[in-house]
Amino acid sequence: MKVLVVGGTGALGGHAALHLAAKGHQVTITGRGTGANAATPMAKLAYLQGDYVTGDFTPDRLAGFDWVVFAAGNDPRHVPAGADFGAWLRQANDVAIPAFFAAAREAGVSRAVQLGSFYPQAAPHLLDGNVYIQSRLAACEGARAEGRAGFDVCSVNAPFMVGTVPGLPSAIFEPYAQWAKGHLPIPPYAPTGGTNFMSFTSLSEAIEGALERGAPGKAYLVGDENLSFRDYFQMFFDAAGRSDVQLEERDAEMPLLPDVAIPQGRGNFIDYQPDPAETALLGYRRQDVRAAVNEIAAQFG
Repeated sequence: MKVLVVGGTGALGGHAALHLAAKGHQVTITGRGTGANAATPMAKLAYLQGDYVTGDFTPDRLAGFDWVVFAAGNDPRHVPAGADFGAWLRQANDVAIPAFFAAAREAGVSRAVQLGSFYPQAAPHLLDGNVYIQSRLAACEGARAEGRAGFDVCSVNAPFMVGTVPGLPSAIFEPYAQWAKGHLPIPPYAPTGGTNFMSFTSLSEAIEGALERGAPGKAYLVGDENLSFRDYFQMFFDAAGRSDVQLEERDAEMPLLPDVAIPQGRGNFIDYQPDPAETALLGYRRQDVRAAVNEIAAQFG
């Protein structure tokens, strides 16, 4: 199939693009810049420049693709300096994402997957007062609402993601690996609480399964392991060869996982098990978080 991966220069979209290309699909990726990072394997894929937020992907530019993976939803990191936080996210997620899917439908795309966030499904109580999570729900619902006969749309909603793409820098995982090696002056502790974690590989498999077998209009809550933040960060120390260092749990903010990055609040958990039938349908692996951490340690440690 001819597959377009929107956001394919980034970590999750790039990993999915490489996974689909390895399965024999003809993959094109998009990004706002002039191309993928030259140090990554994505640089060998076909490239289509554009910004979905500004409406660059008109039906004529999307014509010829069979399937689309949309992995470019905005989060707080994408809000430009000086922009109104809520207004930007509402435009980028509530408005621009459904508009992109409408354009894909008009272009003749037959199947599309919207990659979203787990919060609206796994922790709907967090919707009240949280503009970011509200915008993610609006994107999920709005994208699927554009589906019609001949244009199947489903969502894959993912938890905390863990993994790496060869050659691609990571502002999150490189510091984790360096800290575990003892190269950052941060004590070995983790904040209280925890969440569900999932590897890049598991997610790419779930996206592939959704493209091939996903039910039109369905929102799939995917995930893998429920872990405390302490047990999660301990994996990085184990992977760094420092299993003798046992992290303690503190009810205190942690520089590498600040409270703003824990929507449920420090000390709280978001625990769930993905539906077994949906997991089997999408065909993604489980118990893969430690393997992902080991890959991170090998790349950045």
